[in-house]
Amino acid sequence: MRTDRRRGPAGTGRAGRAALAALAAAAVFISLTAPAAPDPEPAAAAAPAFASVNYAVAVDQSASLAPEDIKAEKAAAARIALGDVSAASYITVFGFAAAESADQRAVDPACPRTRLDAAGRESIGGCVEKLRGREKSEGTGTDFPSAIRQGVHELSSNTDPSVPRVLFLLTDGEMDVTGSPQYGDPAHRAAEGKRQLELELKNAAAENVQIWPLGFGPAPDKEQLDRIAAGGYQKGCVDLPSARPSARKVSGAKDVGPVLERIFAAAHCLRYQPGPSKRPPATLPVTISPLATVGSIVVDKGTPEVTVTYTDPLGNKVPTTGTFRDSTFELAGGGNTVEALKIIDPVPGRWKVDVKAPEGHRSLPVGVSVLWQGELRGSITMDPPSPQAGQKATVTMRLQTREGYEIKDPADYAGLKVSSELTGDGFAPLPLRLADDGKGPDPRKSDGSFSGTVTIPESADGALKVSGTLTASGLSADTRSEGGQVAPGTLPVTTALSPVRGEGHPGDTVTARLSVTNSTDAPHTLRLSLADVRAGLLGVSPAEIVVKPGASSTHEIRLRIGEAKSFDGRLDDGPLGIGGTVTVQDATDGDRTLVRTPLSVQVTAEPSLLDRYWWVLVGAVALIVVGVLLALAWLRQRRGRRDPYGLMLHLISEDGDVLGVHKAGHGQKQWYAFDIAEAHSNPRIERRAHGQYAVQRSPEGGAVLRRRSGGRPARLTANGRVELTDRLSLALGEDSVRPTAPGRPDPVSTGGHDDYL
Repeated sequence: MRTDRRRGPAGTGRAGRAALAALAAAAVFISLTAPAAPDPEPAAAAAPAFASVNYAVAVDQSASLAPEDIKAEKAAAARIALGDVSAASYITVFGFAAAESADQRAVDPACPRTRLDAAGRESIGGCVEKLRGREKSEGTGTDFPSAIRQGVHELSSNTDPSVPRVLFLLTDGEMDVTGSPQYGDPAHRAAEGKRQLELELKNAAAENVQIWPLGFGPAPDKEQLDRIAAGGYQKGCVDLPSARPSARKVSGAKDVGPVLERIFAAAHCLRYQPGPSKRPPATLPVTISPLATVGSIVVDKGTPEVTVTYTDPLGNKVPTTGTFRDSTFELAGGGNTVEALKIIDPVPGRWKVDVKAPEGHRSLPVGVSVLWQGELRGSITMDPPSPQAGQKATVTMRLQTREGYEIKDPADYAGLKVSSELTGDGFAPLPLRLADDGKGPDPRKSDGSFSGTVTIPESADGALKVSGTLTASGLSADTRSEGGQVAPGTLPVTTALSPVRGEGHPGDTVTARLSVTNSTDAPHTLRLSLADVRAGLLGVSPAEIVVKPGASSTHEIRLRIGEAKSFDGRLDDGPLGIGGTVTVQDATDGDRTLVRTPLSVQVTAEPSLLDRYWWVLVGAVALIVVGVLLALAWLRQRRGRRDPYGLMLHLISEDGDVLGVHKAGHGQKQWYAFDIAEAHSNPRIERRAHGQYAVQRSPEGGAVLRRRSGGRPARLTANGRVELTDRLSLALGEDSVRPTAPGRPDPVSTGGHDDYL
């Protein structure tokens, strides 16, 4: 097959590349998916996980389709083969238009039934390229009956009926057989075409062939395509609207990928979760549901040069083949433009897909998505478990993951169908309505608990059984039942159990209160047990309670949360809810069930020492901060007491005259340095960084003078003076000097100045 890295398979454009990527992504998953290990719990009508698929792809070549639309159709057909790596899958590809003369044919065989081993996948790309839009001389109408007849023949001849049969009809949906002589005279050809189309659709349904039309072109005939989808086989893996074939319209190149992946997911009861798309290098997050038993992370790389690594929610870089912890991995398409990592029993949560590419191969965005199948489990209770005839009972069915945890996100069970009924001796089965709408007997909306009420018929006189079935697309169906007995008028032992809810860490205990009344003259032994809880997650105590004759008592029921290792590292991803049922039976009265109450325990990881004693740390930090602030305040006060700023330095002559007043600034390290300028002619104080003198305040009052030449610092008081030279001295304050001699100028205005160093 000739390949151009910029355009994909030869002859495909932008829409074709998108179609190729999308169908490959879905087909890779379908081919990889194998049945999950059976659950020991009873289940009904489990949806199979298909290891192989038989495909037929019909490509419209009529004149009503533009050349670019035919290219996109061809690309989609080729991509199914390129993406499906199962050697057990088969594919047939053919084109169709209409036979409008005796020497023309409606169907153009392109690829005969081909097994999709390595050689088969290689050959499909070349034979699909033979398809092209027809010329007028070749017959350019649209003969749907012939196309469907050909597809059903290919899928039902010598094939295993247990393998899914899927016919993809790629067209604009406009049937036109008005130019085909085989449909009779021209006036009745359109009507005859419709009649034959109905016959072929009935035949497809009889042969279990699903028909999934995909509408190309600017305005595909959606009404016609819907009728075609509804005419084929309708019973998919589950009886839900989402699993029934339907027509889809492709509105543009960007729409091709998501539309095709959704079609594959719906056709095979898979869940499809789209993810982000970015150019490499990038980290693309995707989420795998806790309900998933098998999933596939599909990466549309755009170019084979992109490399991919996968990291699970616990931070582990997982292998692409083999087993790691409790999961099994298998990579398909690693060297192609699309690869898929199949995971059996995947760790649920947020996965990281890291994509890188060398220079020159980073222009195309890399997209990621998840396709998965899962297992939905439930627990069912009837309260009271042994009601009296005419009494109203509440039935609750609670959803759980395969591991027994509660389901947090309602999107995980979107489209869920819940059916329930009450059967028993003496009355016909009664259908029940269970809802999760927060109304009536249902306490909370959208919490995964479906509740309803039923009145026990007056004619009931023996055994009772309430059953419920959960069904959702992509999830195996699960049926649960709870048996009971119509109670006599007076019960020997009656009980009431408070709601069993709580939260804690591994090893903690959640408590509830059980009130018991024994109306007989003999002791009764009650047995307590847990159901629908995985071993190791919870334990109940006491295991038995003995109630004395004629006594009423209240007992504390303790649910101990298992050790951290029982949760397999899942607590690192946030709180987990454990669901299940607490059962109390009267062993003295033939193990009659007295109470079956749903439980809900939220478990969080054991806090670290930092989490546990954060308040001690906060208190210690607060004390340190206070201490530092006090120390800084003391230092600031101490510095303030020695700060020389504002000292009025008076320069005094030997006659006692004030020659000048100088205001000290803040100084350096609380010392204000100065010198005497022109000491013999016009003496004055000037601030100098390395002056002969320096002053600072004294905490005892006044100031201290030091000389650069050394010696002991001299104390300056408000009424004293210190000699600087033979003729000059220094004083503080006006009380230490005589008034200025007559005729002398104001000393502050002439000799002093402010210095705010």
